[in-house]
Amino acid sequence: MEGFSSAELLFFQGREAALPLYAAVRDRVLAVCPRARIDVKKTQISFFARYMFAAVSFLPVGKAQDRPKPFLTLSLCLPARPESLPVAAASEPYPGRWTVHVLLGGPEDVDETLTGYLSAAVDFAERKGRRA
Repeated sequence: MEGFSSAELLFFQGREAALPLYAAVRDRVLAVCPRARIDVKKTQISFFARYMFAAVSFLPVGKAQDRPKPFLTLSLCLPARPESLPVAAASEPYPGRWTVHVLLGGPEDVDETLTGYLSAAVDFAERKGRRA
């Protein structure tokens, strides 16, 4: 696919069916944060503004029979647990800092609601560490 680094393509080796999901996420991330840095590791692809604000992986959250095929797990760092997002798993490792995992089954799952939370995650990452 055009526009992807060789590292991104290698990440999806053997799981090519999930690549359109990643393309949809990546397009939305770059739309809300054009300067986002993309860091590809063995188990996840992370997106950074000032700090990491999102990542995609094959983290198997939820029950196996409930996971779409193919699936991609989008993890977001947010200041509050989202109310209008289908969260598969969530934790609050520190007060006021939530990590949420959303299962994506198709590019249509990357909708306006998700885009709003991506934008909130970018804002949260850029404000992190600053005093109000």
